[in-house]
Amino acid sequence: MKQEIYVEDLSKHIDEEVTLRGWLYNKRSSGKIQFLILRDGTGLCQCVVMKNAVDEESFAVGDRLTQESAVAVTGKVQKTQKDAPGGIELFASKVEAIALTADYPITPKEHGIEYLMANRHLWHRSTRPWATMRIRHTLVKAIRDFFDDRGFILFDAPILTPNAAEGTSTLFETKYFDEGMAYLSQSGQLYAEAGAMALGKVYVFGPTFRAERSKTKRHLTEFWMVEPEVAFMDLEGDMQLAEEFVHFVVTRVLEQRKPELAILDEGTGKLETRLRNVLKPFKRLHYDEAAKILDKYWDEKLAQGTEDLPPTFKRFTYGDDFGAYDEVALTSIYEEPVIVHHYPAEVKAFYMKRDPNEPDKALAMDVLFPGFGEIIGGSQREDDYDTLVQRIKEHNLPMEAFEWYLDLRKYGSVPHAGFGLGLERLVLWVCELDHIREAIPFPRTLNRIWP
Repeated sequence: MKQEIYVEDLSKHIDEEVTLRGWLYNKRSSGKIQFLILRDGTGLCQCVVMKNAVDEESFAVGDRLTQESAVAVTGKVQKTQKDAPGGIELFASKVEAIALTADYPITPKEHGIEYLMANRHLWHRSTRPWATMRIRHTLVKAIRDFFDDRGFILFDAPILTPNAAEGTSTLFETKYFDEGMAYLSQSGQLYAEAGAMALGKVYVFGPTFRAERSKTKRHLTEFWMVEPEVAFMDLEGDMQLAEEFVHFVVTRVLEQRKPELAILDEGTGKLETRLRNVLKPFKRLHYDEAAKILDKYWDEKLAQGTEDLPPTFKRFTYGDDFGAYDEVALTSIYEEPVIVHHYPAEVKAFYMKRDPNEPDKALAMDVLFPGFGEIIGGSQREDDYDTLVQRIKEHNLPMEAFEWYLDLRKYGSVPHAGFGLGLERLVLWVCELDHIREAIPFPRTLNRIWP
């Protein structure tokens, strides 16, 4: 009796007769034999249709099939030494058309990025976005497993909020009935802090929004963030948690998504090699040490000329936060990620605690990935009530919007810390994509809100 299975299960059914249902990805024919490449969402399979092995209607169906036509193919599963996807072929005994298509808009030729983005709903059927979304899925599952297995509790933060974590200049706003203005959340962190005081170890994982007028390859207006928060944890513990987290999720991709990585790097093994480099201990640099390294780097770089630097380049000066060029420069010196800590307090958010031994420095850290820059940012939070009130005033934030947040310091305040990771930036780096818009199913950017 024939079995209905998925392509990813074929290796378990060698020499058995099965039925695959899917869509025609590509085909070629040579007289009395047809090679139909079928995709079903789990993978690709080459279906061999020989005229003397099927009825006339099945062979005629094979002739009529067009790209992305829905089809069912029944046949025997066999291993092959030929260049077939997965080293397995299906030798057909019957081919049935489910739905024929005409003029599918994404053909095996070069298409411009704007055209592909306008057809994003269909582009997902192509191999590169297919591989990217499967890796994204694995990263999401690994993120949840990492925190769930360590006793963290998922703590959902609201998307509509009355205040901003870092000011309102980059927030989408909306009128909220008679309550005034509300904002689409740019971070769940403040609410995660409330969760940590109740549950000890929590993580927020959901969509966030930034109304930044940025057109860089690293920015989206809607993206997903994971934000753990832990009571009684300091900056050192925060850095250790971030490193363990990165090792865990990257290892999961290496274990489960080698075929997808091979699609993205065209079988060169380049992606697997760079991911294995991430499993080394992370280099840690105090901001002052990193600043000296950058000064030397840019001295040497600029001495060679500026023709290879973009017009937007601005040289780093001590006291500034690092720009994208500085982050890439730092990570180019090392093969593993770099954690920079103790940034100047003046360039960091109001809620970050200052180091009592270095009052001008925040107990903050960023994890910079090789060739990319920041993917994780975190800190120890200010746990003193009076100090936090002063910081809110210094940043000209509305005190009434933070009354509930200040309550966390009134009633049993303790040291606590956490970090945030943008999922799409992680997907972008893992898959070595050209642009972050490829790292999410339907990107929202400055100039795109469709489809």
